[in-house]
Amino acid sequence: MVDAVAGAGVVVTGAGGGIGAALARRFAAEGARVVVNDLDAGRAEAVAAEIGGIAVPGDAAVIVGAAREALGGTVDVYCANAGVACGGTEAADESVWALAWDVNVMAHVRAAHALLPDWLERGAGRFVSTVSAAGLLTMVGAAPYSVTKHGAYAFAEWLSLTYRHRGIKVHAICPQGVRTDMLDAAGSAGDLVLRPTAIEPHDVADALFKGIAEDRFLILPHPEVAGYYQARAADPDRWLNQMNHLQQKWEAER
Repeated sequence: MVDAVAGAGVVVTGAGGGIGAALARRFAAEGARVVVNDLDAGRAEAVAAEIGGIAVPGDAAVIVGAAREALGGTVDVYCANAGVACGGTEAADESVWALAWDVNVMAHVRAAHALLPDWLERGAGRFVSTVSAAGLLTMVGAAPYSVTKHGAYAFAEWLSLTYRHRGIKVHAICPQGVRTDMLDAAGSAGDLVLRPTAIEPHDVADALFKGIAEDRFLILPHPEVAGYYQARAADPDRWLNQMNHLQQKWEAER
């Protein structure tokens, strides 16, 4: 059991299934009091009933106030897990870009804005951002997703460097493929790039808790991502050429 989690008031957004549900289950198993948030009220209530948590369905962008009330006034851990996998190129409709920015980035910003005054006053708080390996690397066929996941990672990084000396802990989870509905929705690009090494949602939760115990910012459920990230930084053109070969392979198989 992780001492930092036992008894804590925890919010998990997008927790009606997939990674979010796995995080909610693990936090509850570790002794936390868990608010299960999802746009789908039925799914949120089902997970909450399973783990002895509290269902607070609705838009993740405005959940903090309701979660505080449900937990009796204090949110100790906030898991910004809700996300959308928006595919497309630069030609994707602006509504697609706007949705990706709003859910994948601005929901995190709004949550932090609501949480930080209390956390900074107390000198404690934990923000968990479910990003993606796409936030460190990229994803073929998914410009809105790739760009906004880079934004989510950058915001988590900024939070950590800005507030870590004031007691705020930040973790950025960056998995590759995870066997969820989102992977199924990724289509042929997901089948080519992500499915061969896809892991289960509970593996992501395990990686997070290992990272919490070790007080690490960057959580890599697929350890090989560290090597890809280093290669990208060391020789961007070589890495881009390799990714372009993957792009060409995807185009040929579509």
